[in-house]
Amino acid sequence: MKYLCVLWLLFLSFNINGQIVLDADGPGNTYSLITSVLAPGYNPIEVPDCNHTSFGDHIDEVYDTDLNINVFRFYIHVSPDDDRCINFDRQRNEIKTYNQSPDNLLGVVGEKVIYKWKFKLPSGFQSSSNFTHIHQLKSVGGPLASMPMYTLTTRKSNPDRLELRYAETDSQITLAQTDLLPLVDTWLDVTETIIYGTTGSYSIEIKQVSNNVILFTYSNNNIINWRQDAEFVRPKWGIYRSLNNVQDLRDESVLFANFSIEEVEPLSVGDSELNNEFFIFPNPAQNILQFKNVPLEANLIKVFSIEGRKIMDKAIDNNTDVILDVSSLLQGTYIINLSGKLLSQSKLIVISN
Repeated sequence: MKYLCVLWLLFLSFNINGQIVLDADGPGNTYSLITSVLAPGYNPIEVPDCNHTSFGDHIDEVYDTDLNINVFRFYIHVSPDDDRCINFDRQRNEIKTYNQSPDNLLGVVGEKVIYKWKFKLPSGFQSSSNFTHIHQLKSVGGPLASMPMYTLTTRKSNPDRLELRYAETDSQITLAQTDLLPLVDTWLDVTETIIYGTTGSYSIEIKQVSNNVILFTYSNNNIINWRQDAEFVRPKWGIYRSLNNVQDLRDESVLFANFSIEEVEPLSVGDSELNNEFFIFPNPAQNILQFKNVPLEANLIKVFSIEGRKIMDKAIDNNTDVILDVSSLLQGTYIINLSGKLLSQSKLIVISN
C-alpha cells in the first residue's frame, strides 16, 4: 500500500472504514491540500495554468454562505485556457486519482466504492454542444483506457441537459438525462455507488442540498464495470469542455465541496456465506491470496488469464484454510475458479506487482 502524508491527514482528511475525505479549509495552499489527499508527493491536478500564468492558480478556496463552509472554486476561461498546453481544441481544469495515488483511492475488481461530492453550477451556466464534463470514472490500462467508463456531462440543447454517459468498450451511450436548468445556481449533493466487475452495479443520485429533493437518479444492478487488461478505475472532478463551438461558452467558475471516496467490500464474509459464494482477499494482491467460505465440495483452484488461458492450478486439501501463492503471476487481471463435483464458481482478481 502507498502511504498518505500523516500530518496532512491529521488536519485535512479523515480515513474511517476506508473513507477518504477532501474538504476545503480556507484560502491559500489549495494545490498542496488537494495533492496531500489524492496523491501525496505527486500531481493529481490538471489545470491550464501553464498557458495562463498571469491569472494564477485555476483552483482556489472561498467561503460559501449557503453551505457555511469553505469550498473549492474551479475557474475556466474561454481564452487562453486549454488542456495543459497539450490539446488546444478543449480545456481542462480537473482533479483526479491516478497510479501514484494511495491504493484505497483506486477502484479494482470486487470492490464496492461510494463516491460523494457537492457541486454548484453558476447562474447562466453555458454548456458546449460537444461536451462539458464535470465528473468521470476512467479505466486505466488496456486498449480501452482512453474512453471514460462513466461521464457526467452537460450539453447545450433545447433545452440544455445533464447526461449520464456510459461506455462498456470504445463507444458511449446515454443512460439517462434531465433538463439542466433546475440543477443550476443551487448546491447539489451527489452519491455515486459502483461495484467493479464484469457483472457489476452502478447507481447515482443527485439531490438539492437545500431541501433534499432528488433531481436526478439512475441505477443498474447488472452492468459491465470492468475492461480487458484494466489495472484500476479512477475518478475525476472539475470542468473539461470542448472549444469546437467556442461561441457557446463563457468564462465560468464552478464550485465543488466535500469530496469523499469510500471503499467497501461488495460482500462481507457473512454475506458470502448466505449466498454460498467464496471470498478472496486482498484484492489487488501481490504475493498471497486467502480464501474464505470455500464450499466443502471444492477440490481444485484454477487460475486463468483474462483471455481464458489456464495459468496454474492447485488442489484443495483443507477448505477452512485455503491460501494460494500468486507471486509468480505478472501484473494484470486474472480469473480465479473453484471447482468440484457439481461446483464451478469464478471471481476476478487483480495482481499488482
